[in-house]
Amino acid sequence: MGDSGYPDTIPRPLPNPLMGGIIKKIHVENFMCHTSLDIELGECVNFITGQNGSGKSAILTALCVAFGSTAKGTQRAATLKDFIKTGCSYALVCVEIKNQGEEAFKPEIYGDVIIVERRVTESSGSTIALKNHQGKKVASRRADVMEIVEHFNIDVENPCVIMSQDKSREFLHSGNDKDKFKFFFKATLLQQVHDLLHNIDDQLYTANAQVEEYESSIRPIMKELNELKAKIKSMEHVEEISHKIKQLTKKLAWAHVYHEDRMVQEQTAKLEKLKERIPACQAKVDRQLGKVKELKEHLAEKRNQIAHMMEKTTEFHRLRDELQQDLTLVAKSKHELEEEHTRKRNHIQKLVKRVSSLEKQIYEFQEQHVKNTQVEESELEEQLKAHQDEFDAATACITRLKEEENALTEEVSMTMRMVDQYVREIQEAESKRRDILADISELRQRNTNKVTAFGGNKVIQLLQVIERRHRDFKIPPIGPIGAHLNLVGGDRWALAVETAVGMWFNAFIVTDHEDFLRLRECAREINYNLKILIYDFSRPRLNIPDNMLPQTNHPTVLSVLQSDNPTVLNVLVDMGHAERQVLVINYEAGKSVAFDQRIPNLKEVFTSDGTKMFSRGLVQTTLPPNKWIRSGRLCGSVDGQIDSFEEEASKIQDKVRQGQVRKRDVEGSLQDLQGRLNAVKRRRLNAERDLTSKELKLQDLKDSCNSYAAEPSSSSANVNELREEILKIDEEIKEKEVFLEKLQDRIKEATEKAKEVKPSIRNLSESAKGDIDALDRAGQELIRLEDELITEERAKSHYEGLMHSKVLPDIEEAEKTRQQLQSKLQENIKKASNFCAESEVEALGGCAGETLEQLSAHLNKLTQRREQESQRYSESIDDLRALHEKKERKIIRKKQTYEAFREKLDACQKALQLRKSKFDRNASFLKRQLTWQFNKHLTNKGISGNIKLSYEEKTLALEVKMPQDTSNNNVRDTRGLSGGERSFSTLCFALALHDMTEAPFRAMDEFDVFMDAVSRKISLDTLVKFAVEHGAQWIFITPHDISMVTPGERVKKQQMAAPRS
Repeated sequence: MGDSGYPDTIPRPLPNPLMGGIIKKIHVENFMCHTSLDIELGECVNFITGQNGSGKSAILTALCVAFGSTAKGTQRAATLKDFIKTGCSYALVCVEIKNQGEEAFKPEIYGDVIIVERRVTESSGSTIALKNHQGKKVASRRADVMEIVEHFNIDVENPCVIMSQDKSREFLHSGNDKDKFKFFFKATLLQQVHDLLHNIDDQLYTANAQVEEYESSIRPIMKELNELKAKIKSMEHVEEISHKIKQLTKKLAWAHVYHEDRMVQEQTAKLEKLKERIPACQAKVDRQLGKVKELKEHLAEKRNQIAHMMEKTTEFHRLRDELQQDLTLVAKSKHELEEEHTRKRNHIQKLVKRVSSLEKQIYEFQEQHVKNTQVEESELEEQLKAHQDEFDAATACITRLKEEENALTEEVSMTMRMVDQYVREIQEAESKRRDILADISELRQRNTNKVTAFGGNKVIQLLQVIERRHRDFKIPPIGPIGAHLNLVGGDRWALAVETAVGMWFNAFIVTDHEDFLRLRECAREINYNLKILIYDFSRPRLNIPDNMLPQTNHPTVLSVLQSDNPTVLNVLVDMGHAERQVLVINYEAGKSVAFDQRIPNLKEVFTSDGTKMFSRGLVQTTLPPNKWIRSGRLCGSVDGQIDSFEEEASKIQDKVRQGQVRKRDVEGSLQDLQGRLNAVKRRRLNAERDLTSKELKLQDLKDSCNSYAAEPSSSSANVNELREEILKIDEEIKEKEVFLEKLQDRIKEATEKAKEVKPSIRNLSESAKGDIDALDRAGQELIRLEDELITEERAKSHYEGLMHSKVLPDIEEAEKTRQQLQSKLQENIKKASNFCAESEVEALGGCAGETLEQLSAHLNKLTQRREQESQRYSESIDDLRALHEKKERKIIRKKQTYEAFREKLDACQKALQLRKSKFDRNASFLKRQLTWQFNKHLTNKGISGNIKLSYEEKTLALEVKMPQDTSNNNVRDTRGLSGGERSFSTLCFALALHDMTEAPFRAMDEFDVFMDAVSRKISLDTLVKFAVEHGAQWIFITPHDISMVTPGERVKKQQMAAPRS
């Protein structure tokens, strides 16, 4: 035996670290003598030592209390309140249980550790709380604790699970064989099984007595049934009469059927005669129909002919109108030319008169020149100089006012442009703010329901319609696509992904064209313009080879998207080319990837801000971010975006307020400038009017001066001018006369053309006259055919009316009568069938030779005779038979029920006997196993022994033979042994029982109370060896020195603090 306390030959299996149900830690507060105590236990063997009064036994008491034991069950107190430390208001017991391995209890709820906490207070009693490994409360009912106890098989009442100090001493002191038997019977659970079997036996006995009582209750009913049989037999004569009455009733019922059948046949024959009138009447209707059809064909042919004639007539009228229009135009042109000729002639006459007038003026002008006198020139020159000075001053003033007006106009224009600019900036900011508020509203809606980001409320309504009509689809549609997608690695690429494949996010996917039409109908029902894609749902996730992907280290759109539905990803690959769209951080990186590196299989490049770049051949294209896309709809952090948008909207609102303030200031300046400008304009206009009057006066003075200075030369010049004007007028007269000759030629041409058009009109009218006459004759023929058609239709209507008013009503009336008779016949057949089948009546000889009156008289006679015979009995035979059948059914039903009870009782009795035999066999096996295990543990000290167990006498005796005893006499009473020998033999007995029970942990208190040092060491070695081999958790509490036990990997020793004096 080594120093560690283990025999060298003992195998050392490691305990299962994942075993569920073992105690990990015990914590108590204000419990018994402890203010606060924490005990951490190992997974295999735990020794807890300490002086008397140090509170060792309180640990096992705390275990019993935590697992639902009552105060009396611990044998340490009368009530749980007695466990509260003196001077305190509460006591707390907290036990941590390992919950690992295959036998873990609800690991998804509790985790690796279950914390059982029981709090006892003086005011409200005790409460229980079950917590998970994080300390979060899970349950608080006693039933939940019992469920854990039953799951891990923790029976604190079983002495083999927890052997308290009192139980150990009682067990060691007891020499009574019956007490040992009770201990064994309870520890091996034989007591529980025996009590169950005994209880079942009592219940079966009670059930058997009840069934016997039921069986005896049907005997009086059997007696009544026999009496009814005798009474029925005496009434058989009345029954014979009743039998004959039944036969006659059957014959009478079917006689009514045969009578109605004959009436139906007669009515059918009458109906056939009436129906023979239909073909003759129908023939006349058909003949009229033929005539009507023929007339309609003639009418159609005539209408086609008239239509053709109408086309020709229309063409004639069109040509005639064109010629008439040409004639009108020619006449109008001729009239206009004649008027022009007259005007030119009159103009020439006026010119001649003008020449005469000019010649007369020349003569008068020369006469007036001689009479003119000279005027003083000096006075005129002084007046001219004064007015010239005033004119120059006014001109300078106007120039200055115009410059001032131009400066103010420019300033007003600039100010108005500033106002317009501020208005545009405010409008743009307000529009941007409205867009941001709309985005915020959409994001808040998305925060409530993610699906609304891909179609708003319309898509919610569509999903409701699809849910309501899901049986109409072969396979339910998938969509919207965006609702089935998630971004991998955060929101970094949200905007780029939205720009790349966002057009597909609102779309739905269906499996075939029929589902496409059904989904389109659903969308049309809510007025939703929906994009629908058709794709095969059965296709697995597409496996794209590496050589078909862009050869770059940058991610693709497909690589940053995740979906639980492979069809969604397949659609993005097949229709959106997501595997060929590359994502980059910024513009420079995108430019390098898109244009410089020439990467194969690359379609497009998108930057994180939404910029799109691609090249097609030699053309390189870069598209800026879409201003309408502010964020990606696949973003997960919606709250952050809402805060950002609200902050941006607030900044824009401040900018709008500032712009409005600046706009009001500029508008005030604009009003002042416009007022100054209007004042300058008024001053300028007054000055210009004054200047104009001065200019006119100055010009008059200048003209006067000039006329006096140049009077001799001007007179000759005026005469020459008049002569030149006379020459010009003569030339104009000659030109007008040439033009008159041309107009005369054009008038002649117009006259000739009018002469040509009039004969054409006459010829066309004569040629169309025949067609017009033929059209009139065709119209009269059409009217005649329509009249004939009306006549024939009236004749057809007459025959049809005759058919519907006379022939068919008679047939319908006859048919209705036949149906009534047929219905009555069917009703009589049904009634007769209720009495009997027709074959029975035929078997009785039928109804031939007997009328309804004869059958009725015979039936009445038999009925009177039966009534006379029945007066001798108070009850009818039918009632007696019904009563007999009722009682017989009742007895049969009860017999069957009681027989079923008896069968079940017998089956239960057999099962009970089988279980009793199994119980006896198992008890016998346990008896042998106990003896073997007891003797095995005794051999560790060189002792042999035996256990005599009697289930009949309920006794258990231990026989021990000491190695130094040469008398070969067995010690039959352990009280005859020394204290150490008795403790060791009792320990061996306890270990033998432990071998026969299962529990995740065992606890023993003061198991070595009567042992000497040698016996204690052997006992400890035996316990440690047994505990290691057994594999469960062991807790040994002793006040004695166990220094010979060395702590190790599987053995943990703890020393309790000494009690305070």
